[in-house]
Amino acid sequence: MIEPGPTQPTAPPPAGLTAPGRPLAPFRFPAFRAIWTANFASSIGSMIQSVGASWLMTDLTASHQLISLIQSSTTLPVMLLGMFAGAIADNYDRRLVMLAAQWLMLAASALLAALAWSGQIGPWSLIAFTLLVGCGTALNGPAWQASVRMQVGPGDLAQAIALNTIAFNLARSVGPALGGILIALTSPAAAFALNAFSFVALIVVLGRWHPEQPSRTRQPMLASIATGIRFCAGSSPVRRVLVRGFAFGFGGVGFLALLPVVVRAQIGGSEFDYGLLLGAFGLGSILTALWIAPLRRRFGSEAVVGTASVLFALALFPLAAAHSLALALAAGVVAGGSWVSALSSLNVAMQLRSPEAILGRCMAIYQAVTFGGMALGAYVLGLIADLLSVADAIRCAATLLLVLAPLLRWLAPMPARDEGRIRA
Repeated sequence: MIEPGPTQPTAPPPAGLTAPGRPLAPFRFPAFRAIWTANFASSIGSMIQSVGASWLMTDLTASHQLISLIQSSTTLPVMLLGMFAGAIADNYDRRLVMLAAQWLMLAASALLAALAWSGQIGPWSLIAFTLLVGCGTALNGPAWQASVRMQVGPGDLAQAIALNTIAFNLARSVGPALGGILIALTSPAAAFALNAFSFVALIVVLGRWHPEQPSRTRQPMLASIATGIRFCAGSSPVRRVLVRGFAFGFGGVGFLALLPVVVRAQIGGSEFDYGLLLGAFGLGSILTALWIAPLRRRFGSEAVVGTASVLFALALFPLAAAHSLALALAAGVVAGGSWVSALSSLNVAMQLRSPEAILGRCMAIYQAVTFGGMALGAYVLGLIADLLSVADAIRCAATLLLVLAPLLRWLAPMPARDEGRIRA
């Protein structure tokens, strides 16, 4: 059985990378190890499904806007439902909330696979099912983010967040390539079916995990949401993190939203090439994620987020001009490293400035704002691509990030090291 809480030691402090304070220190805790591993498997399945949905949409329609809406459909529910999910995470057992979300995503993916296999899927029904999976993601996100404190010790929280980011980006590295191969050999329906199966491991792990739960004072849903909003609106450090999350999400999503069109129309590649490019994005994330915490401690969050935004923008320009796979792969590695640098730093800044009693709501608001920026950005950039060209839309995203980097350093600087920090 998985041990219940982060404060219960399981072995003498290990040496090397798993020693306290080191990059792999959170793996000392059995709960974190088990959930991380199962979540990694689930993330691989999700990336395989994402490749399948994006590529299937290019078969179903020539509209750049509809293709980019696949990206919006996975993030829009987080924006619309996130605050409700945060209130649920703070009012109820977070483990049970995560279990419910996993079952919802399993059912939606299984039904999508069945319809795709029978040839009964169209552009709007595909968007509808990705929206349904996005609803599961919205429900799961705040509870999962807030549960990290129940898995590791306080001193390892920042690195645990980084390792969770690595799990997602390692999946982003492996999953798309596997998805490209799977779709080339079979069909998108197989990708959807495999994703449905990938939720099983996490459901089993969460079913066996029984952490010590803090006492909760339940509030009515709207009152609970209002409490979270008042805290975030009243905290200057938190407000600035939210502004930075929205801005980076709006511009940064251009890479992911328009990549299928770049591969098919600009490079003339296949679904396997699309998987390789997403894999390069994930590889850049992995190579960067382990060392972001030391860089953040040395140079501060503003330096990391600002530099990451500029590097991401600079990676978009060669992608816009790419007519060869090699150039796009190089841009993908840089973009992936910049993506994880910015978003993991924003996530850590938000968690460290959110009280435990309303942590789920605070993380939900952060996710709603950041994913809302992504959803809106994907829609706007898809519209620009239809009106002008894909390359013009990508260049617009890059220019926006370059303009905002110095402007936001002045208007909404990242919080200083101890500014607004909640002490455990």
